[in-house]
Amino acid sequence: MSSSAPNKIVVCHLGRVSYERAQGLQEQVQECLIAAKRAEPPETQPHVLLLLEHPPVYTLGKSGDAENLLVSEERLDAIGATFHRIGRGGDVTFHGPGQLVGYPLFDLDRFFTDLGRYLRTLEAIVLRTCADFGVTGTRVDGRTGVWVGPDERGLERKICAMGVRCSRWVTMHGFALNVTTDLDYFDHIVPCGIDDRGVTSLAEETAASVAVEDVRGPVTEHVAALFDAEVTERHGVEARSFLGEVTGEHIEALGR
Repeated sequence: MSSSAPNKIVVCHLGRVSYERAQGLQEQVQECLIAAKRAEPPETQPHVLLLLEHPPVYTLGKSGDAENLLVSEERLDAIGATFHRIGRGGDVTFHGPGQLVGYPLFDLDRFFTDLGRYLRTLEAIVLRTCADFGVTGTRVDGRTGVWVGPDERGLERKICAMGVRCSRWVTMHGFALNVTTDLDYFDHIVPCGIDDRGVTSLAEETAASVAVEDVRGPVTEHVAALFDAEVTERHGVEARSFLGEVTGEHIEALGR
């Protein structure tokens, strides 16, 4: 780390939030973190981790292939999903209910300025979380994210997609861990542009009952440990109030 002072991360639990609103909030917080460290003298703002779910939505990264979305706009309407082109790395993926989405807005100048290491750290958080539920996750050479297998159930199956963007070493976007996600939604895309492997979820891989609310705690614990940071959690109105203080704007209810 670049400083002996402990890093502080505020984890904001936001419930279900539309993709557009979450995207806008990420951009606001990222801009504020950049402005704070460029101020004279520099200001130290806490890092922010948004934990939430989205309504059904497909997103395509800036380097992705639109042909990996296999359905028309009319079909998207029929299945109650939307589609967005976005600025993260990676190809097309799906977000929806039953999936824990994490958006770290971290100033890597205060951790380590190495995007490869940052992605491996995010993967480690998810690997440890999977292990908490008796699921053995793996990495696959040349493919970002966390996988399960190969095993007696088949070839590697992606359980967590990742894609990040960084501006002046302040991150946005992040990871999407399938917990109880309806995997049928992935039939409408070539997930992450990979057509020779499948997808899975914690619910598919474990006999135990699991829900998104069960997973938020372990993720938060592993974020604290692997980033060696002091973590504070905010929920609901308290989370919105904190984000309003960061951005200088009133944050209305974001979801349910």
